Amino acid sequence: MNQTAMTRSAIVEKYRREFPVTESLFIDFGGCVIETRVNNSDLLADLNNYFKEFLVDTNKGDILITAHECPAVDLGLEYTVKQPDPGKTKIKEEFHNLPDGRVVYKRLTGMIFVFGGGENIAIGPCIENSNQLINFINNRFIEFKLNHGCYLGHAAGVIANGRGIAMAGFSGMGKSTLALHLMSRGTTFVSNDRIMAEKNGNSLTMYGVAKQPRINPGTALNNPDLSCIVAPEDKEKFMSMPKEELWELEHKYDALIDECYGKNKFILKAPMSGLVILNWQRDNSETEIKIVDPKERKDLLPAFMKGTGLFYLPDSSENEMDPDVDAYADFLSKTTLIEISGGVNFDKAADACLKFMKEGKL
Repeated sequence: MNQTAMTRSAIVEKYRREFPVTESLFIDFGGCVIETRVNNSDLLADLNNYFKEFLVDTNKGDILITAHECPAVDLGLEYTVKQPDPGKTKIKEEFHNLPDGRVVYKRLTGMIFVFGGGENIAIGPCIENSNQLINFINNRFIEFKLNHGCYLGHAAGVIANGRGIAMAGFSGMGKSTLALHLMSRGTTFVSNDRIMAEKNGNSLTMYGVAKQPRINPGTALNNPDLSCIVAPEDKEKFMSMPKEELWELEHKYDALIDECYGKNKFILKAPMSGLVILNWQRDNSETEIKIVDPKERKDLLPAFMKGTGLFYLPDSSENEMDPDVDAYADFLSKTTLIEISGGVNFDKAADACLKFMKEGKL
């Protein structure tokens, strides 16, 4: 295929013809249904298991994705390197902008993702890299919501008593850990790492992402509902490590919500009654919890703000620029912003969050 003449449509047509898809699953993302068609039964089984809580019996979707299990391919494109996020060094992704879309190439796995104009295709060793395909499926929903006016937040989310809270924090603050503490005390999960929030009159609604939490050994071993996911031989090794070293360990486990907390404990749409910003540190100081004004505490908002990234293509010129801190401050004035500072105390934080979701106050 000639690079100068290559288009998204040409790539899609070529690989859908060479590796035809034959089976589908339909996933309901809080009212947006994504159909994913595949060419491999094992891949279908993997996706069905991962998204089992959100599958619907229909034959019509709002978004179509096709995933083609095949050896890694070379499109012959000249890619641009995506520089690693702050604090990271490994280059994982490269991209090429087409006249009618974008190609993202995963350097470490050979997976290729092509999207734009309503067409979405994954090409390569999908079964071996199903986590990247899952992320691609979720990113199509994120793009859909952002193009419909949502703000993107780097946050976890839970709901109880009809009131939802999002939890954000600067790097390593433990937003996912707090969310799972709250799950152990009866809440329902909304999201682990991304929130799309939209205005709903004088309040906000949040949409979660169907991504199961990935947790470190420290989180797992300090929560009885999660310790089952750590193998017995690993438990002994991890428990003998210094506490600080354990929390910083680069070792992740998938904590499937239905297996750890039971059925019907993961939904993808909820009121965003509050936003908690974790701004604490691991010392012995007293934990402080207070409601703050987002317009007066703009220093906290970057903990929640999230850039759209490589897998987002705006559908109009007005969506090309990410909102700035002033726009986020105005947007978040429609919910209750809660700062938790001082020393780390997950039990105290969970108590405050539960009280807020029950009574609407701290």
